[in-house]
Amino acid sequence: MSHVFHRSTLTVPPLAVRASGQQITDAAGQSYLDASGGAAVSCIGHGDPRVVAAVSRQIAELDYAHSGAFTSRPAEELATHICEAAGLGMARVYFVGSGSEAVEAAIKMARQCQIERGQTGRHVVISRRQSYHGNTLGALARSGSETRRAPYASMLPERAQIMPCFHYRYAEPGETAEAFGRRAADTLEAEIVRLGAENVAAFLAETVVGATSGAVAPAPGYFKRIREICDRYGVLLICDEVMCGAYRTGPFLACADEGIAPDIVTLAKGLGGGYLPIGAVLCRPEVYDSFALGSGAFTHGHTYMAHPVACAAALAVQRVIVEDGLAARVASRGAALEAALRDHLGQHPHVGDIRGRGLFWAVELVANRETAAPFDPALRLSARIGAEAKARGLLVYPGSGTIDGWRGDHVLLAPAYSIGAADLDRIAGVLATSLKAALASLS
Repeated sequence: MSHVFHRSTLTVPPLAVRASGQQITDAAGQSYLDASGGAAVSCIGHGDPRVVAAVSRQIAELDYAHSGAFTSRPAEELATHICEAAGLGMARVYFVGSGSEAVEAAIKMARQCQIERGQTGRHVVISRRQSYHGNTLGALARSGSETRRAPYASMLPERAQIMPCFHYRYAEPGETAEAFGRRAADTLEAEIVRLGAENVAAFLAETVVGATSGAVAPAPGYFKRIREICDRYGVLLICDEVMCGAYRTGPFLACADEGIAPDIVTLAKGLGGGYLPIGAVLCRPEVYDSFALGSGAFTHGHTYMAHPVACAAALAVQRVIVEDGLAARVASRGAALEAALRDHLGQHPHVGDIRGRGLFWAVELVANRETAAPFDPALRLSARIGAEAKARGLLVYPGSGTIDGWRGDHVLLAPAYSIGAADLDRIAGVLATSLKAALASLS
């Protein structure tokens, strides 16, 4: 009997016993190709000896020191590396233990930044529907993932949300991507005016939407318009790149492709590559200076923030990406993955959309390709596809509630940057076979 409180009380998952490269092996000897990096986490693959050695050295040298009393060499070196890789004027890094913690810290940082500037009424953080920002109560309160929020809705404060930038689902007939992006962005200005700019601290958005809708990239010009609106009303722009950052879509920060610089950015998953838990909040010097010239302290903190061993692991992961030229491979491997998906699934009558950037892709399933009508949520199609794929030795990330939190199915793919070309075709082929099997199980 397991004493672990697993995610599901109905089954005990297989016992994973080892992982190497792109493969995870369970106690029964079954190997799985990790096509989603868990949840877009394992960006360099599993078991890299350089990371293992760095972690071992750091534990022997300094395992833990409270960040209220000490800094550490790994934290200092990692922060420098991140700021240099990020560019866009990012000047300071606040280390935490996860993506949810990073979002919690970011929204509190935005609020206190406004207080330090004398804008004490600015407390509202506007976000978007069909977003996901984490499972802690503060992050969940700003998320648009309805199924995750539902059990706790009565515990969460009232939301201020605008429409998502999701052209496939929300564009008007014949509306161009550019026109739709402008319309979606302008809903932010309308919401700021409705709330009163003096009450709005920040706007929070995933640069490329991850789990909730499945690798939805912004429409052209969307974030430039968002940046203009934020500047006009004194609102801080927070880009949540917990899932899409750290080279997942190409550049270190996905927002670099949008031609804008946010005030605050969150990172996690691909930062440490799964070797140890770590997250981070990046900010521009103007944000940091608000604290430095004001109260002198950020009223926030965690016991394990800036953990020396976690920072050492993340620094080693980021050095592997540089040493092996993996960032440059994201674009070429991403193009190959897109081609494989379109080859195997592009004409499938129940595939409505194939979308993504870099090595961050999703396939959205529809009951009717012409109308884009979704399958009945009770059928749990995406979960069935995930189970069929796992039975065939492929790990994917199934998603439901793609359209509005309740309706819609997609499958998310986020393989390691070190993925081989042959594996990409295998991913697409097994996914196509798994979709066929899942559909057959419905009849």
